[in-house]
Amino acid sequence: MIKLALFVRLEAKPGKEADVEAFLKTGLGLAEQEETTPIWFALRLGPSTFGVFDAFHDEAGRKAHLSGPIAQALMAQAPVLFSQPPTIEQVDVLGLKNAA
Repeated sequence: MIKLALFVRLEAKPGKEADVEAFLKTGLGLAEQEETTPIWFALRLGPSTFGVFDAFHDEAGRKAHLSGPIAQALMAQAPVLFSQPPTIEQVDVLGLKNAA
């Protein structure tokens, strides 16, 4: 059962919106390689605001993701792409419907 998640909010630097979108789209390939990350979404919340939502079965999966290639790439690109450091919120999943 999916019990834990992360919500990451990203604010693009002016003029970097397309770069952030492209960066997040490449994250899908990395997420597909993470066996402990069964749910991963890249989101556009507004003109310059983006997000990532990913969910996990347990704390070990969440920790593996936080130290994995997506998180490393995100932090490496943060000074170039984002106007402020990404905010990473650890959240609990209270309910889930997955029709896939």
